Amino acid sequence: MGLFDAILIKDNHIAVCGSISEAVHKAKLAAQAVPPSAPALKIEVECDTLAQVSEAVEAGADMLLLDNMSLDQLRQAVALVAGRAQTEASGGVTLETIAAIADAGVNFVSVGRITQSAPAVDIGLDWN
Repeated sequence: MGLFDAILIKDNHIAVCGSISEAVHKAKLAAQAVPPSAPALKIEVECDTLAQVSEAVEAGADMLLLDNMSLDQLRQAVALVAGRAQTEASGGVTLETIAAIADAGVNFVSVGRITQSAPAVDIGLDWN
């Protein structure tokens, strides 16, 4: 329900760590520092490619955020994951596309339409 519920590894984290595997490894170490009385932190990795999907699953990510993938890529990603992690489709989701995205077999679909309809400036900061 909040940013404190899980660890989300995005492209900047991967760039700083050098790989998805190393980012997941560091996230697992950080998650171990949570007091035993607190709920366990899940690790979710944002993936833009099928190669990233494979690496994230092999590294032991709990969830994969499949970002801006086509329906075909989503189906391939779900097949690659083969139930070893949960999958979440994100990016470009509309009322017209959500049913087809859900039919691709993902566990969750993120919809940002409420915030996307507000006028905003799209600014990104990428670490190189």
